[in-house]
Amino acid sequence: MKVGAGHRHDLYLPGDSPVHRLPPQCKLLAVFAFAVVVVATPRERFWAFAVYAVLLGGVAVAARVPFGHVLRRMVIELPFVLFAFLIPVIGMGERTTVLGVSLSVQGLWAAWNILVKATLGVIASILLAATTEPRVILAGAQRLRLPSLLVQIAMFMLRYMDVIVGEMRRMRVARESRGFEARNFRQIPVIARSAGALFIRSYERGERVHLAMLSRGYSGRMPMIQDISASVGQWGAALALPVVALAVLGLSW
Repeated sequence: MKVGAGHRHDLYLPGDSPVHRLPPQCKLLAVFAFAVVVVATPRERFWAFAVYAVLLGGVAVAARVPFGHVLRRMVIELPFVLFAFLIPVIGMGERTTVLGVSLSVQGLWAAWNILVKATLGVIASILLAATTEPRVILAGAQRLRLPSLLVQIAMFMLRYMDVIVGEMRRMRVARESRGFEARNFRQIPVIARSAGALFIRSYERGERVHLAMLSRGYSGRMPMIQDISASVGQWGAALALPVVALAVLGLSW
């Protein structure tokens, strides 16, 4: 039973770099530890954040991930950027003038804090996704003994996401072939009925999949799809990033 086999995410870049070859559980723990260190760094330590960025740049080079790939995927951070730019405008307390605009000093610090830490975290996540297949990431989470139910939900979501998207596409083509065009609010009832039909079809498909799994001996736990044990050397290589970042944090204090 290979849930998620054959699924390829747009973020993943196939390769054979040292980072690609690391077991997923090592990379997951390394990214999590690095994010914790970044969040714990005082916002006034500008040089520390610069070192973190250099460390991530080194990982990108070692993984042979083009910087253009990272930059394009950072669009997901746009809501955080917009929120960060609003904070100095609506912030209270002492104010300063920047380019003729009155901004809150504390708001500027808060915006910098959110922006730099969110950016570093997003880059680390992009590098993880670019060097590890989604189903392998979930296998690594299973190896780290994350809650089994959450891992299984993520596995099925990954496996059947494309199926549901394909169903939505077929329903859209069927509507348009009958002359339907969503131009204004009067078409909302049609869209609502389509959403309801999609929910019912997805629910029924889920029931059929569950019954099929039970008939094949499913007992509430998914079997490990492959051997992803890690050696001491692999753990050391993966944890080098958060360990160096932790040393930088220590110096910043």
